[in-house]
Amino acid sequence: EGLFSIDACNAILEYQLDEASKTLDLQHTFTPPEHRGKGLAEKLVGAAFAYASSNSLKVIPTCSYIHTYLKRHPEHEQHVVDTAQ
Repeated sequence: EGLFSIDACNAILEYQLDEASKTLDLQHTFTPPEHRGKGLAEKLVGAAFAYASSNSLKVIPTCSYIHTYLKRHPEHEQHVVDTAQ
């Protein structure tokens, strides 16, 4: 289990890395109420997709925000695990 974070405002993205299956499960984002609407979750998720891309990982979008992010950034769909199998 790991964490991407923006320490100055306590925004986090929790993830689970499975090296055997080469997947990064993005499980939960949290932004404190006073910092919401500033694009912090988007920055965290963007960093997670950059990490996944540079490490040849596929993303499992467990957190519901990831689906919102992907609608705004369809270029990252290629890094999402294909669940249509």
